[in-house]
Amino acid sequence: MPIYVYWGEDDFAMEKAIAVLRDRVLDPNWISFNYTAFPPEQADAAIQGLNQVMTPTFGAGGRLVWLINTTLCQHCPENVLAELGRSLPVIPENSFLLLTSRNKPDERLKSTKLLKQFATEFREFPLIPPWKTELLVQSVNQAAQTVGVKLTANTAQLLAESVGNDTRLLYNELEKLRLYAQGSNKPLDVDTVTKLVRNTTQNSLQLAAAIRTGDTAKALTTLADLSNASEPGLRIVATLIGQFRTWLWVKIMIESGERNQQAIAKAADIGNPKRIYFLQQEIRLLSVQQLIYCLPLLLELEVSLKQGASEMSTLQTKIIELCQVCRGN
Repeated sequence: MPIYVYWGEDDFAMEKAIAVLRDRVLDPNWISFNYTAFPPEQADAAIQGLNQVMTPTFGAGGRLVWLINTTLCQHCPENVLAELGRSLPVIPENSFLLLTSRNKPDERLKSTKLLKQFATEFREFPLIPPWKTELLVQSVNQAAQTVGVKLTANTAQLLAESVGNDTRLLYNELEKLRLYAQGSNKPLDVDTVTKLVRNTTQNSLQLAAAIRTGDTAKALTTLADLSNASEPGLRIVATLIGQFRTWLWVKIMIESGERNQQAIAKAADIGNPKRIYFLQQEIRLLSVQQLIYCLPLLLELEVSLKQGASEMSTLQTKIIELCQVCRGN
């Protein structure tokens, strides 16, 4: 059945997939007749969308009906569920129904089960956690191949550290690098990428390192640099939480007597076991209790920012507390 369900927090990757679907389904000359998007605030958007997708197409190409940010997979009224049951099995072959949402579908709902039963594509667009460097590098290499930019292993690593999991920023930076390297068949070197690409995630990791060593002055300076680069506070916190969680898992495994790097990597959800040696060196002066105490502070920081607390002052206060914990004060 021509039904597509997309969800996830990677808005840019989802936008690209939607654009591909739209270009494939619609004839440019008949878009105004065959393309309809229903925003979530529109009354009875789901019912209207289902009625629209059953309408025969006009002219050439197919029909595309898009329910934007729909809640059908989180909450579905009985009348809409009944309409889904009637419509989904009989949608015409050249009519396409697209449902998008940032939230993961609730697998327990009858509406979700119905959509999974008839969907051509049921696809998630997740953001890669900032601390999963192997997946970030893999994403960089895939994007570079798509854009047509040649990278070395070192430049791919540097780009992953610089843009993190911001897919939109990654493609913007790759497009800049493509224009710079136009006409050259050589892979871009580290110096070129360093000069052209804005670095934010690496600074967040540097912030984590400064906190780990208890260097309050360096931590606050790095935070100021991130703020000047317009790095969102919640993204900074996400990187810190991931890094401290990884350090904690590695420390717990070592303290328990585990020496097998692959076993430690599996427990800490680290793709490359070779990283364990370097992580061990980073946390050799910290105790399990210090790392455990840091996580609630980071979670308090995340909650405060989500509740609308003053971003800079809240970050500064918690970072000072974290540095004190890591110094053993």
